[in-house]
Amino acid sequence: MATVSMTELKANIGKEIGISDWVKIDQDMINKFANLTRDHQFIHTDPVRAKETPFGGTIAHGFLSLSFLSHFAESIDLTLEGVKMGINYGFDRVRFMTPVSVDGDIRARIKLLDVQEKGVGRLLMKHEYTIEIKGNERPALKAEWLSMLMI
Repeated sequence: MATVSMTELKANIGKEIGISDWVKIDQDMINKFANLTRDHQFIHTDPVRAKETPFGGTIAHGFLSLSFLSHFAESIDLTLEGVKMGINYGFDRVRFMTPVSVDGDIRARIKLLDVQEKGVGRLLMKHEYTIEIKGNERPALKAEWLSMLMI
């Protein structure tokens, strides 16, 4: 992972700074997420009934795809020198655009959108995550994710 100065970090605003590896979303993962969140809607958990829908089979929960952002963040090859820790600060925007079919592969393209100093020892960063589906031109989702870094 490349450690950069504040000047170098800000020079990357507007640029793609990471592409993750692909992750397969299988039925077992979808079922475990359904159990954890107690969201057992049939389009996620019942392959027989879901086959009769326009999706042609089960699909991942949108929030399951969104929950992978933490994993995908590890793909960022750019970190600010002196960072002690980062915390989730929320989202400015999330749009679920295309369902992820069972056994679909997803990955993230990550762009640095903004860096703001928020007082002594705090830095607010905004990244755009585009979750792609292998073989599909439309993304699964786009999200603007905020992180607070403690330096």
